Amino acid sequence: MMKILKYNLLLLTALILVSGCRKLLDLPEEKDYLSGKLNYSNKVFEPVLGRTTVMGTLNADNSTLPMQFEIVNARYGDGRPYDDMFKVHKTWVWTSAYTGKETSLEQINAKRKLEDHPMFEIRSSGQFIMWQSSTDELIDPRPADSSNRVQDMRLFDLKVKNSGGEVLLRDFQIRPWRERSYEPSTDINPYTGAVARDPKDPNNPNKRDYILADIGNIIGTSSDLPLISNADQKDVVVYIRPFTGGNGHSLRFKFLDKDEQVIDPAKFNETKWEQLVHGFNMQQTTTYVQYDVAYPIPLVNISTPYAPNGSQASSYIKYSRRGFGGIKTTAYLGLTYNIFKAGDWEIVFHFRRENPKFQDE
Repeated sequence: MMKILKYNLLLLTALILVSGCRKLLDLPEEKDYLSGKLNYSNKVFEPVLGRTTVMGTLNADNSTLPMQFEIVNARYGDGRPYDDMFKVHKTWVWTSAYTGKETSLEQINAKRKLEDHPMFEIRSSGQFIMWQSSTDELIDPRPADSSNRVQDMRLFDLKVKNSGGEVLLRDFQIRPWRERSYEPSTDINPYTGAVARDPKDPNNPNKRDYILADIGNIIGTSSDLPLISNADQKDVVVYIRPFTGGNGHSLRFKFLDKDEQVIDPAKFNETKWEQLVHGFNMQQTTTYVQYDVAYPIPLVNISTPYAPNGSQASSYIKYSRRGFGGIKTTAYLGLTYNIFKAGDWEIVFHFRRENPKFQDE
């Protein structure tokens, strides 16, 4: 015990002497290290407005953490300053973890809150973030004519510092795409926001592109052949579109035949409607099935029963019928998707060329 006490006293004495010598000799305080080779692997960012997007991978090159970051000298290519994307707006921020097991909108919203943030900012980690509060109305997206003129280029520099010094990283570029409120968005021209033309006949203004449904075992009433959904034969397509008369946070599923007449959702007799989406207060009518939901869909990037891969929701509708020989066949149609903008949306499955056969053989 005495040996330990002596050792501790000696150690304390040494520390005091070292500290005293530093003061007596007026030695400088130890400083952080800031590498002159600190940089980012990519300095051109292309976020889609209206979505929360995290960007940028910092190579700190063994620099001492933490560091402070500041976006400076935001300018167009011709030298004009811009500040629109740094304006502060409210955006949803999670305060506790979403699990996918919440049983009401109130439970979900109790786990997040609206905070004020610049629409584009940099985190303490050195990652850049474009918040979903950004819109086409608040931030000018890239030109609709797909050009990249000098006067339209958005540049900025980044000041990085710690107690070891300061580094200025120059000429970052941000090229925001205009809003596309959902994915897949193959039916939208990303430059203009207008309806996209058929990629197989792009010069024909009377032909358009579509979102394709994922389908299987659906037999056509006229041909008695399986319907097909691919780039060459678009028998079943999907529209994701807003509707009027909702409560501001609803999602509706509808089905149209080849004459654009509504198909009763009850015909899809194998569908587990209660498990189709993370929604509440389900309403099933002869024309649609509707839910109260929280946006965006999915809310976060974790695997749940409604979004198995985490990054996109997955909704599949099924029905069964008896084929020849009395064999039961289950058909399906579905979509893997995102909806980023809050509102009242409907996902519409349209049988464009031929109606599905529901009756038994």
